[in-house]
Order: sequence, then C-alpha cells, then structure tokens
Amino acid sequence: MIIKTIAIIPARGGSKRLPFKNTLPLGGLPLLAHSIKYALSQSQIDSVYVSTDDENIKQIALDYGALVIDRPQSLSGDLEPTISTLQHVLAELDDATIEAVVLLQPTNPLRPVTLFKEVFTQFKTKNSVSAFTVSRNHDKLGKIVNNTFVPFNYTPGQRSQDLEPLYYENGLLYITTANAIRDGSIMTEDALPFVVEHPFSKVDIDTQEDLEYAEYVFNNITS
Repeated sequence: MIIKTIAIIPARGGSKRLPFKNTLPLGGLPLLAHSIKYALSQSQIDSVYVSTDDENIKQIALDYGALVIDRPQSLSGDLEPTISTLQHVLAELDDATIEAVVLLQPTNPLRPVTLFKEVFTQFKTKNSVSAFTVSRNHDKLGKIVNNTFVPFNYTPGQRSQDLEPLYYENGLLYITTANAIRDGSIMTEDALPFVVEHPFSKVDIDTQEDLEYAEYVFNNITS
C-alpha cells in the first residue's frame, strides 16, 4: 500500500481585519499562491489541497495547481477552529493511505526553501505524531497586576542575552499524522518543536501593516 503525505491549506473568504487577504498580492502573486507553490515544490508531498468557501479563492487555487475541497458554511465562521477544517478534508477524501498531513497557513506565506524537508526528516526519523515550527522570543515580558508591571521572564536589570530561552509558535509549518487529526489534535502533547531563526518567521499577515512588512521582507531577504 502506498503511504501518502498531503498538504492542506485552509483559506476561507471572510476576513475582518484585512478583507480578501488570501487573494491580495504579495510579490506579484496572490497571498494564497505562495503556500501552494511551496507545497508543490516538495517531493515528499503527494497532493496539495485548498479548503475554501470562496469562489475567487477556489479559482486561484486551481490556477496555481492545487486541488480544492469545498468547505461548507458551517465550518467557515470566524470562531471555527482549524482542526475542523482538516478533519473535513480527510473525511471528504476518505483515503486510508494518507499517513501525514502538512498544514500550511496562507497568512504565513514565506518559508525557508529547505524548511519542510528538514522538519519532515525529523518527523519521520523520530517517529513523531506531530511537529511544528517555533522561534525564540528575545523580549522582556511581564504582566500588569493592580496597575503594576510584574516581570515574567526576567529580573530588572538583567541583560537580554541572559534571558531564559522562551519560544513562540510561529505558524510556518505543522505536520501531523492523519490519525491524530481525526482524533482532534494538530499539535499533540508530545509534538516535536523545530526551531526556526529566520526573518520569515516574523511574517504573519492579519493587517495591512503586516502585508506591507511582508512585502518588504519578500523584496529584501532571501530564503
């Protein structure tokens, strides 16, 4: 039996802060197209699917070589979690040979060329159930309690380079077994973190300012 790895790109039509963001241009291409092209360039990915409720997005997906799964309106609301979209795609495909799912978010359009191969190799070598990308946070963070700032990850006067390493989920890439997704998880408790220190990890598009920053990064920083 041939075991498959597929990529799923969730791209609904509704967006409050940046209307039509998945179709907006970045570097001369629709935002969505960057994730499609990235997935299609990876030899370990057998098929690329875009899940959408929007006809314009559907046409862009088809134009750039992806397959499309029509997403029902019941799974297209602002509060609908990504896991339900992935589960819907797997249910529609109904293919027992799918072993792993690669989640690519169109709002994280820029990825280092070798990133997927590096993460996928560790995912397979370590027999992981899920893996995801993270980046180190270098900020001095704290909480405001009773109108007083309370440091969280440092003591006053401590040098930034001496901070305890903390990491954030950067959204560039997720890999999960199909069975874990069917069971309701994208990131399992034992998910393998893969550290990415690259300017692309700071690109996450939700506002016009984010898009302008992404355009700057696209034009000035290579992968």
